[in-house]
Amino acid sequence: MKKIVLASGNAGKLREFQQLLSGCGFEVVPQSDFFSENAEETGLTFVENAIIKARYACAKTGLPAIADDSGIEVDALNGRPGIYSARYAGEAARDADNNAKLLQELHGVPAEKRTARYHAVLAFMRHAEDPTPILCHGTWEGVILTEPRGDGGFGYDPLFFVPTHHCASAELDKAEKNRISHRGKAMQELLQKLSTFMGKH
Repeated sequence: MKKIVLASGNAGKLREFQQLLSGCGFEVVPQSDFFSENAEETGLTFVENAIIKARYACAKTGLPAIADDSGIEVDALNGRPGIYSARYAGEAARDADNNAKLLQELHGVPAEKRTARYHAVLAFMRHAEDPTPILCHGTWEGVILTEPRGDGGFGYDPLFFVPTHHCASAELDKAEKNRISHRGKAMQELLQKLSTFMGKH
């Protein structure tokens, strides 16, 4: 089994990656097994931040690394919160704080103008100086509700209405969410690219 470091301390993300990549001959280990501090996310795009995090994990461990950067883009807010999704209501903000701020910012905005999408960018780097990281991008279209629904998922899931399934993301079955979500789509693309990459090496 080839070891890959996941540049995240999120236990839910670690489980998702472990399930998906174990069949490809990879053992996914969290960065917390090696170091505790996070990379400074100084990029202005999801792509830049995913690369910064993956490069940092490679440099710290000497192993290949995967990082993801994800967030939600709301059309009525000119794409905010975007790369600041996790800290929208402040550096130490919890999901509930971020959701409350989003609802406040969209107060009075009609349903047809509350369109939004989740983005997830995954970066796989073989080493810290990798000049050609594998990049995968998944999106998921939805509409922002006027109040939270459901108790599954995390982030903005209670406010993210999925028109194809007539429910909030937080009300979806976990397996179904993994199949149709932004991260699920990016992961499937990464799986295909990694299996091709492994076939060449």
